[in-house]
Amino acid sequence: VISMEGSRANRREMFDMGVAGPLAGLAVALPITWIGILRMSATPAPGDSFCFHNPLLFQYMIAWLRPEYPTPAVLYLNQFNAFLMAGWVGMLVTGLNMLPISQFDGGHVAYALLGKRSHVLARGLLVAAIVFVLTTEKYMWVIMLVVVILLGVDHPPTADDRCQLGRVRKVIGWVALLIAVLCFPPLGITPITR
Repeated sequence: VISMEGSRANRREMFDMGVAGPLAGLAVALPITWIGILRMSATPAPGDSFCFHNPLLFQYMIAWLRPEYPTPAVLYLNQFNAFLMAGWVGMLVTGLNMLPISQFDGGHVAYALLGKRSHVLARGLLVAAIVFVLTTEKYMWVIMLVVVILLGVDHPPTADDRCQLGRVRKVIGWVALLIAVLCFPPLGITPITR
């Protein structure tokens, strides 16, 4: 989370700072995940401790690299190797950071793209997240919701909101916002109770 006073950076600088970290994180997480998937056991056995619900990008990579693998949507703790765990956590952190809300990098990018209209997106996402937590009973996200609420849902103005991004930055920004959809696992980690 890059928490900055708006008076320190203009719209373009805020965008550049917001998009650089997640793209770099994804550039590291993807090859690590690739190696981890190739090293997965060919015959997975469900574990008895935790079930990890995979982000979409993780699922697509498993289905592409290991089409014989029966459960690309979930992995159990005993199925992880070090690379796979590092890739999963890397995608979780990158996807979480790219949520278009508050002072997250995704909030910086969304504000640079949409200006004050990003507040509607951020508030809608917060309401959707609260409804999701209450209806699915995924209470592990409550602490994150509290942090977001305490930080403030809306992104503050920049030093110069009139500064134009340009076409290339806009395209990169909209593609970067997809990182949250592809890398964040909403169902997270589920303890297995027997």
